[in-house]
Amino acid sequence: MEPCHLTLGHSPDPDDAFMFYALAKDLIPTGKFHFTHILQDIQTLNERATRGELDITAISIHAYAYVSDHYALLPSGASMGDGYGPCLVAKQAHDRTSVASSRIAVPGTMTSAFLALQLWLNKTAAELDYQVVPFDKIFDAVCEDQADVGLIIHEGQLTYPDLGLELCQDLGAWWKAKNDGLPLPLGGNVIHKRIDPADRKTVSDLLEQSIRYSLDHRAQAVEHSLPYARAMDASMADRFVGMYVNHWTLDYGDKGRESIRRFLQRAHEHGLIPHRQELEFVA
Repeated sequence: MEPCHLTLGHSPDPDDAFMFYALAKDLIPTGKFHFTHILQDIQTLNERATRGELDITAISIHAYAYVSDHYALLPSGASMGDGYGPCLVAKQAHDRTSVASSRIAVPGTMTSAFLALQLWLNKTAAELDYQVVPFDKIFDAVCEDQADVGLIIHEGQLTYPDLGLELCQDLGAWWKAKNDGLPLPLGGNVIHKRIDPADRKTVSDLLEQSIRYSLDHRAQAVEHSLPYARAMDASMADRFVGMYVNHWTLDYGDKGRESIRRFLQRAHEHGLIPHRQELEFVA
């Protein structure tokens, strides 16, 4: 069998490390497929996806609107904020009006967090005073007064109280309250359409198997994820993984798919993405 080498991009975070544990450690058979893991922050992965550089990659759902010509969504691998999600934090609490006029540190303009922020404020990027800061430096930007408010993703959603910061808004909680209890769609996995459709389906099944393996071998998979768990002990890393690797991750389901449609539809209606987005999933 001729081997097929594929690049697999994902974030250096405990939830992604947990998700791809079985693939990274060769714990499930992958047949002809060999995966090269590429770990980069989500904004970089989003940008690389716009250039079609990776075969399979994690991306922000926001970014999918810009890469759907070249990539199809995989049914597994979702990061959904089910009543929680990206958080706006500051040295002292700000209301919506105050946040709108503040200097905001954001982790990237193509992140779903930034799109959710614009929807919450009902403002376009051009109407905001923001600066892009690496996600792991946003706390520093706020604490050192380079920004008034930080838009926090990843484990910062759990650790911001340790720095004495106040929550201004949890965007996942806001989205769920305003959208019939739907989760906020944050990230997903996509596969390039240059890959044969039959191979796309096989790869999709392998990624689902990897996620299921980790859920079935949780302790070992969490231990594997700990080197990527910045400022978190094992207990907090396990909690964080549970927030973003769960039943939504195995398959979006009807509600998950509807949440993506609604998220991108709202974005289009507010002029935040250029066209009404149709979703294409690997069958």
